Amino acid sequence: MTAGLPPPAPGCTPARVLTVAGSDSGGGAGIQADMRTFALLGVHACVAVTAVTVQNTTGVSGFHEVPPEVVAAQMESVVPDIGVSAVKTGMLASAPIIESIAAAATRLGIGTGRGVPLVVDPVCASMHGDPLLAAEALGALREVLFPLATLVTPNLDEVRLLTGVEVVDDASARAAAAALHDLGPRWALVKGGHLRGSDQSPDLLYDGTDFIELPAVRIDTRDDHGAGDTLAAATVAALAHGRDVPAAVAFAKDWVTRSLAAAYPLGAGHGPVNPLWRLSRPAG
Repeated sequence: MTAGLPPPAPGCTPARVLTVAGSDSGGGAGIQADMRTFALLGVHACVAVTAVTVQNTTGVSGFHEVPPEVVAAQMESVVPDIGVSAVKTGMLASAPIIESIAAAATRLGIGTGRGVPLVVDPVCASMHGDPLLAAEALGALREVLFPLATLVTPNLDEVRLLTGVEVVDDASARAAAAALHDLGPRWALVKGGHLRGSDQSPDLLYDGTDFIELPAVRIDTRDDHGAGDTLAAATVAALAHGRDVPAAVAFAKDWVTRSLAAAYPLGAGHGPVNPLWRLSRPAG
């Protein structure tokens, strides 16, 4: 599955993408995780920073929001000049930031029906449970950004916050996928990585008609920081290389599974997933 996204030849302009997300001072998640995966998958990444977090492997002790107009200005600076083939969002922090991003995306032709696919990773809290999104911003995610999304990629805690559905099995995962799709995205992905008590890590992709199951064996590791960011980033890279949504998500599922298998310990808490495994293998 990891074949097919080779790096560009020297001197050739690669596919371009944009990540709109927060900075992780510990380097494990957020923009830092996105940039690692983008570089390893041969795409040039532009950045719009939404927040600067104060965090390490044990948790988030605070964050500083970038003014909404500055977030939008970053997008409007790079997209017309450099051009992008796909966009992802991560930590968005507040309703005003979400609203500014949605308005800028609409102006720039980003999102469903606008030509450039948009992957929304609705980051609500860190893996330690530290809040990364104001409670009142959930409504802005649902009402303003999800209708623009080509794909949304919440984990199970985020699914519960967004839809009220507690995923415990396949039937509830399908109900959650349908509830997410009803909020407006073209595709909804319910990730099963937080479904504990199983040796499987099942994901479920839904377009309003068909359910696509994406099974994988669960990787037994506590070093899983940045897994959601890495999955969304790999999906965006695959979309930028011309894959359709099901193929891009299947590629990303394999990518993050391999990155979990190669994860390393770091600091006193949870280490990061490790896409650097690719450096020890052929790039084809």
